[in-house]
Amino acid sequence: MTVLVDDPIWPAHGRLWAHLVSDADLGELHAFAAAQGLPRRAFDLDHYDVPEDALPRLLAAGAVHVGGKELTRRLIASGLRVRGRDRR
Repeated sequence: MTVLVDDPIWPAHGRLWAHLVSDADLGELHAFAAAQGLPRRAFDLDHYDVPEDALPRLLAAGAVHVGGKELTRRLIASGLRVRGRDRR
């Protein structure tokens, strides 16, 4: 399994946010996120929303930085992607 994180380009709550995903297994994604102090409420069906200031910690723990398009491509390929229309 690889945990991937993209660029923090999404503004909300006065900060920029990135996405943290797994390319294989949600259980391992949850374990990685918990080990890095990310609250479960940050999980949004197929990814964690992570603040920009968490990126150095996530990268040091083994997350791999990729661009947003690559993150989406690998999430789709994993079969874990939840499409926008299915989020309702």
